[in-house]
Amino acid sequence: MVFSSHYFLFYFMPIFLLVYYLLVFTRLNISWVNLWVTLASYFFYGWFEPWFVVLMWISTIVDYACGRAIATPEKVDPRKMGVQDVKDEFGAVNIFYPFFLGVGWLYNLVIPEDEKRQKLIKNTALVVSMVVNLGLLGFFKYYMFVMNGIDRLAMMVGADSNLFLIMNVTLPIGISFYTFQTMSYTIDVWRGDAPPVKDMRTFSCFVALFPQLIAGPIIRYNTVAEQLATRKHNISRFASGLAIFTTGFAKKILLANPAGQIADMAFQADAPGVIGAWLGALGYHFQIYFDFCGYSDMAVGLGRMMGFEFIKNFSGPYRAESMSDFWNRWHISLSTWIRDYLYIGLGGNRKGVRRTYFNLAISMFLCGVWHGAKMTFIFWGVLHGAFLIWERTMGRRPIYDRFPLIAKIAITNVIVIFTWVVFRAASIDQAFHYWGSMLGLVQAAPSAAMLKTEMLRMSHMVELAICAFFVWQPIQAHEWTSKLTPAKCLVLALLLIFAAISMFTQAFNPFLYFQF
Repeated sequence: MVFSSHYFLFYFMPIFLLVYYLLVFTRLNISWVNLWVTLASYFFYGWFEPWFVVLMWISTIVDYACGRAIATPEKVDPRKMGVQDVKDEFGAVNIFYPFFLGVGWLYNLVIPEDEKRQKLIKNTALVVSMVVNLGLLGFFKYYMFVMNGIDRLAMMVGADSNLFLIMNVTLPIGISFYTFQTMSYTIDVWRGDAPPVKDMRTFSCFVALFPQLIAGPIIRYNTVAEQLATRKHNISRFASGLAIFTTGFAKKILLANPAGQIADMAFQADAPGVIGAWLGALGYHFQIYFDFCGYSDMAVGLGRMMGFEFIKNFSGPYRAESMSDFWNRWHISLSTWIRDYLYIGLGGNRKGVRRTYFNLAISMFLCGVWHGAKMTFIFWGVLHGAFLIWERTMGRRPIYDRFPLIAKIAITNVIVIFTWVVFRAASIDQAFHYWGSMLGLVQAAPSAAMLKTEMLRMSHMVELAICAFFVWQPIQAHEWTSKLTPAKCLVLALLLIFAAISMFTQAFNPFLYFQF
């Protein structure tokens, strides 16, 4: 289900919140509230493909069991492996009870009370979690990419086409986000940075939370553990959450989608010419920001309406003064995840200069791989890694560090725009061809003049100007909505109504990060 759809806006969200607050106001145990959140999240996630929920269950069960194994090296009572309390509280036999009962007895059987062997089982549980999650992610995300590559190699030596492509695999939406989320739990428990979850229902709610389930932000268990057990609900928090949700909804409908139409015109052209290419790249520059930031704001707003506080995922990234500064502001939940679990895990900057550069290169390479099974994403990650290494050689400052502030921001944006071309292009060849058009190195197609006229329409120029204003002005949505006044509430109400009306005039336009 998509946030920017009438199904969600007029049916799912009102019904969900009505039942949610009925449970809250009747002062039921928070477990019942979390159960409703979990069931609603499964419905939300399985709206298009119900079998996607099964994959989430696999990840949930495996990481819950591995987390318990890591956190409980001593002898355990199998009846208390997180399901007995479910039986007592819900008055029904949990479907996972036999599984955990068997795990408990097996656990006691194979683990002697020897410290080294206890450490071994903890490490083994961590490895199992990593293998299962990365295995699921790798298979569903990269199977088609790998098999197509093998087929192309086979065809070069005379084999038939589609010799190795024996099946088509559908990419489950959001799998990159929730697998990273559950992996962070087992890693944090293994490190001692997060408390082990007490029961299966709490962990299921953590994994399935629908606001950030499909496109982030990537939340960590240690940041919401207390909120899963107890959280505050009041009018001011609800109003603040609704305000942030409205700004995110407006970003998607009123800014991202129109900017995307401008980008599509240029990227779908053979040779759009210099002006057309720059307008298209600028349109995508705005589209991907407002699309992804809009989703993150909607997720944070929905979470706050439910009493949760999620991480702010963007902090004015296009006002960055360098590429290093850009990655401190863009997709913060992913960049900090890569830093904490990959870059630092590889040694960070603790093992010398060359190893630091290597760690940066590998981290950004895998960041590109995480985005999808396309050479363009990998190339995009490598480019960003190269810029980060370059700035690291200069003391984490760009070569244009002595320029005025506005010039530093402008140059950083130009670099980001050029890298977005690779991200948006269908192939690396198209990316180089498009770069050639931007630099005037590729002769414009005969239709370029007509395309330029269409792209320079007053409505498109106004759309780009509005996007530019909101991108580079210093006040962000989270700060603007932190203190609501009657005037702000009126503006937000009108914005919500106008965005909702505009939604019905647009074609189906899912969030860009759904594909990741």
